[in-house]
Amino acid sequence: MSLRVYNTLSGRKEEFQPLQPGKVGMYICGVTVYDYCHIGHARANIVFDIIYRYLRYLGYEVNYVRNYTDVDDKIIKRANERGISSRELAEEFIRAFDEDMDSLGLLPPTRQPKATEHIDQVIGLVQRLVDRGLAYAANGDVYFAVEKFPDYLKLSKRNMDEMRSGARIAPGEHKRNPMDFALWKAAKPGEPSWDSPWGPGRPGWHIECSAMSMAYLGESFDIHGGGKDLVFPHHENEIAQSEGATCQPYAKYWLHNGFVNVNQEKMSKSLGNFFTIRDILQTYDAEVLRFFILTAHYRSPIDFSDQNLQEAQVGLSRFYEGLQSAAEALDASPDSSAESKEGADLEARFREAMDDDFNTAAAIGHLFEGVRTINRLVTEKGFRKSPDKIAAVRELRAALLRLGDVLGLFGSEPAEWLQRLNLALLKNTGLTEADVQQAIEERQAARRDKDFARSDRIRDELAAKGVQLLDGPQGTTWKVR
Repeated sequence: MSLRVYNTLSGRKEEFQPLQPGKVGMYICGVTVYDYCHIGHARANIVFDIIYRYLRYLGYEVNYVRNYTDVDDKIIKRANERGISSRELAEEFIRAFDEDMDSLGLLPPTRQPKATEHIDQVIGLVQRLVDRGLAYAANGDVYFAVEKFPDYLKLSKRNMDEMRSGARIAPGEHKRNPMDFALWKAAKPGEPSWDSPWGPGRPGWHIECSAMSMAYLGESFDIHGGGKDLVFPHHENEIAQSEGATCQPYAKYWLHNGFVNVNQEKMSKSLGNFFTIRDILQTYDAEVLRFFILTAHYRSPIDFSDQNLQEAQVGLSRFYEGLQSAAEALDASPDSSAESKEGADLEARFREAMDDDFNTAAAIGHLFEGVRTINRLVTEKGFRKSPDKIAAVRELRAALLRLGDVLGLFGSEPAEWLQRLNLALLKNTGLTEADVQQAIEERQAARRDKDFARSDRIRDELAAKGVQLLDGPQGTTWKVR
C-alpha cells in the first residue's frame, strides 16, 4: 500500500503524490514566541517531526520549513510589561522553544525563518493583493476583502452567512466587512514598525506565513500543517491571500493534529490545568512524553493525565527491557548464520500502519508484537542451541532499533535508560540508591551465612516499598515496580 494522508481540504484520505517526484515541500506553523511551550505545542511539533522522519524514511528529499512568529500583539504586550524590547523577548523565547524541542528529540527543520526577517516579502505579497483588487488600505491598515475571494471558507467548510451574522467590527478598525482580516497593521506609539507604501506598520498574523512559505517552498507546495485550532481563521486566511495573489493552488495537502485535553477537560490557565513542557519534564523523561503522544493517532484528541503518562512510561520500559534482554541473549549465544524473516515482516506491518495516514498507534502496536516475540524466544528452552531462534531475535532487535529511529524512540542504551527510570521512580518510595545498595549487601551477607530467613525478610521489606530485587548470573539488580 502506498502512503495515504487525510486532507482537511477534501475531507478524505488521499494517495500522497508530491508535486515533484521524490521531493516534498512541507510548511508547519510555528509558535508565537512570548512564553514557554505547553503540552499542546509538544504534540503538534512531535506529530510533524514524525511525519518529517517518515517521509525521509520512505526516501523523499524533504524541505521542511517551520517559522517563528516574532512580532505580535502578545509579544508587544509581554515585552512592555517586562520593560524590555519586543526583539529581546522574542529571542529569549526562541531559545527556550529550541531547548524544549531538542529535549523532546525533534530533528531540526530545514529552515526556521522569523517573520521580522521577511518584511520585504510580506510587503510584496500585500502589494500584489492590493493591485489585484483583493485588498484595500484604510488609515494605514491594509485588509483582505473576503467577499472578493469566492472560495473563502473552503478549508473549514463554514457558512459565510452564519459567520457574517456573528461578526463585529472592533473599535479602531476600518474594515468594510466584519469578516475582512488585516494584512498590514498601522504602527501604534511604542510598537515595532517598518516602512511600507501604506505607512509605518507591521505584518498581520496570517500574511507572514504565506510570505515565508512561498519564500522557501514556492507558490505551490505539498504539505501545510498545524494544530486543528489553526484551520480557522489562520489557515483559511492563508489560502485566501495566497491563492488570491498567485491564482494557483497554495498547498496540496492540509494536515491537522487533534487537541490535547487535560484530565478530560480542555487545557486552560483559568482551570489550573495548564502545563508547560518544562513542568512535565520535571517528573517524566522526555521520551515518555514523546511515546505517550505517539500512542494516539495524530488526528484524534488525546487526554493528558498522570495516569496516562504512567502507562506510557510502563509501555516504553517494556521496549527497553526487551531490547536489553535481546542484547544479553545474543551476547551469550553463538553467532548464527541463519536467516530470519521476522524483522522484515515486522517492518512490513509497521509500514502498512504508517502508510495509513501516519498511524503511529497501530505502528507501536506492531512493535509491541516484536518485543513479545523476543521475550518469548529468549526464555524458551534451548534458545542458545537454535540458530533459527537466535537469527529471529537478532533481526527483530535490529528492526526495532531501525523503526524506533523513525519514531524518534529507543535511542538510549537500554541499561542506562532503565537505570534512569529506576532512579526517578525510587524518589516515590522514600528510599535512596544508597539505601537499596546497602540492603542488597546485607542480604548477600545473610545468604552467605545461610540465614535465609533474614535474606527473605530484607527482600520482602524492599518489595513492600515497591523495590523488586532480581537475582541473576551477574549478581543482584533492582527495579521499582
